[in-house]
Amino acid sequence: MENLKLNRLEFGNPSNKGNVLPMEEAMGLLTDWVKNERLIVHMRQVGHLMRAFAEHKGYTPEVQYRWFLAGLLHDADWDQWPEKHCKKIIEELESRNVCPEIIRAIASHGPKYFGVEPQTEMDKMLYAFDELSGLIHAYSLMRPEGYEGMEVKGVKKRLKDKSFAAQVSREDIADACQRAAIPLDDLIQFVISHQGSALD
Repeated sequence: MENLKLNRLEFGNPSNKGNVLPMEEAMGLLTDWVKNERLIVHMRQVGHLMRAFAEHKGYTPEVQYRWFLAGLLHDADWDQWPEKHCKKIIEELESRNVCPEIIRAIASHGPKYFGVEPQTEMDKMLYAFDELSGLIHAYSLMRPEGYEGMEVKGVKKRLKDKSFAAQVSREDIADACQRAAIPLDDLIQFVISHQGSALD
């Protein structure tokens, strides 16, 4: 994964602060670039969690939408260009004059891969939700009732089982929780409470 290093720490043009892609344009980018339905589900779920967390914090609808976009588009280049993961979506968003805050959050959602440390709250929460969202969704698919009645202890049991959703980095989840300064149980509960309605 060493070749995914971005080798830069500045993203976007400060003069584009606050600029966003309209929903139609963002969804168009998603459907053009991502053909894997499971990945689309993951990106929509992370976008939903990001918006829900920003709402939970009492941020304005404009800020909530920026958080949503960071989550929605964070893996947009993974499906077709895995060797350019993060580089390609960052360059695309820069060319569309998107807010640097959104681009930086995407650039820092895997610090050990991309070489960019999460600094802002948005950065840290995208990193925190990314892997955990995938594991909890995988757990929901094996439960007849899905998210209904899901408990934190059940998720933690799956976390301990390294063979379950083996591609999910337990190390990244622990690191992200620490950086976000949110107890793992609280983060799991937030995902359980909000992720089930992400695709409604």
